[in-house]
Amino acid sequence: MALIKTQDFIESVADALQYISYYHPEDYIQALAAAYEKEASPAAKDAIAQILTNSRMCAEGKRPLCQDTGIVVAFIKVGMQVRFEGDMTLEEMVNEGVRRAYLHPDNMLRASIVNDPAGARKNTRDNTPAITHVEMVAGDTVDIQIAAKGGGSENKSKLAMLNPNESIVDWVLEVVPEMGAGWCPPGMLGIGIGGSAEKAMLLAKESLMAPIDIQELQARGAQNRIEELRLELYEKVNQLGIGAQGLGGLTTVLDVKILDYPTHAASLPVAIIPNCAATRHVHFTLDGSGVAELTPPNPDVYPDVHWAPSPQAKRVNLETVTRAETQTWKTGDTLLLTGKILTGRDAAHKRIQTMLAKGEPLPVDFTNKFIYYVGPVDAVRDEAVGPAGPTTATRMDSYTDMMLNTGLLGSIGKAERGEEALVEIAKHKSVYLMAVGGAAYLVSKAIKKSRVLAFEELGMEAIYEFEVVDMPVTVAVSADGESVHQTGPAQWKKSIALHAV
Repeated sequence: MALIKTQDFIESVADALQYISYYHPEDYIQALAAAYEKEASPAAKDAIAQILTNSRMCAEGKRPLCQDTGIVVAFIKVGMQVRFEGDMTLEEMVNEGVRRAYLHPDNMLRASIVNDPAGARKNTRDNTPAITHVEMVAGDTVDIQIAAKGGGSENKSKLAMLNPNESIVDWVLEVVPEMGAGWCPPGMLGIGIGGSAEKAMLLAKESLMAPIDIQELQARGAQNRIEELRLELYEKVNQLGIGAQGLGGLTTVLDVKILDYPTHAASLPVAIIPNCAATRHVHFTLDGSGVAELTPPNPDVYPDVHWAPSPQAKRVNLETVTRAETQTWKTGDTLLLTGKILTGRDAAHKRIQTMLAKGEPLPVDFTNKFIYYVGPVDAVRDEAVGPAGPTTATRMDSYTDMMLNTGLLGSIGKAERGEEALVEIAKHKSVYLMAVGGAAYLVSKAIKKSRVLAFEELGMEAIYEFEVVDMPVTVAVSADGESVHQTGPAQWKKSIALHAV
């Protein structure tokens, strides 16, 4: 009978969360490098280059791959012959590991978890509690899979209770375009089939813990129905032309993972959960001999890709830019921003809405400014700010008219805007700029100074002022309301279909 010491368990969880905050799995790096080599879309290729460069920088600097350092998910399989030291529950030990990892002084991770989700939504400040799934199995070891799941990809999860005769493939191909680019492709799709509603979701989440192996499966061929589905969905999802960051391109998914379970004769539950460009998970086993040992990726696995601004990029002085100038920008243009930008996301927008409704003066002047939808990681050492990539812009769509009425020139975020926001952007002759999700550390290097201007108690959701130099963005929505997230995928879907013919 193995004795697992409490501190070994806690320290292993804490080490694992620090590890996955800055190391991509080797299989993901290799798959993304292969996607970069074959990508024909210049915009998608540039986005993948930023993600690969960011990955190497994070591994070397031991800083988070993404500003959204995730909600912690733990799959724990406990051998029946295992005994635990002390009287802490598994959930308590996991949460203590989370607490230590997220408050680590040399690599502070962003606390994103709020309690009272239907009420005050107050941040717990240490990213606890985790989501812990426990299973008893045969044996004398504890098998642990730890993941940190970003909100942008988690929010795109879908569940359907299909009729037994309905097509799983058709449903997935209908759902994936509706997910938009807020899940930060290219990544993986996790699919759960069968069981009950909650079991299908759990299968989808657990499937994402497996390594990328679609190329090996293609080489040897499918041996069962699930493998046939994986191959078919991998090919057909990539034929949608969504591409990296939803800009249009050849690679939308790097793999499709599927787990299934027996179900009721009248049911066909199907769940889909995407994993973003910040794919973060690790697997280790405790046998009573001490803390788990985690081996960093081999430096040689990183491709020789070092992102640099395109020579065609336009430099923009944010201190002198005018609305007339922004109206000349075209979708797909690459800009390098220099000057001051403001930040604000969900909680700040809600506060502003409340203040305006009460006739109260706003604490910040938004006139002729750009607002960046971001919740940064706290700075360490000599940083101006920690990793500070964009959050999903569609969450701010309902506030678009209100914010543009304050005199904003435009906004900066991740992924597409909804139809309502496109109408408002065109009405105000505003623009929407896109930064690459999954390149948070790279983006943060353009931020030279940072200070909180308002709502400091909101933590990462406060309003900051960033002073940036050559911050890379793409014009995603022009002043006439044209969206690159509509034109790009449509163009590449057509191109892929023609090439296939």
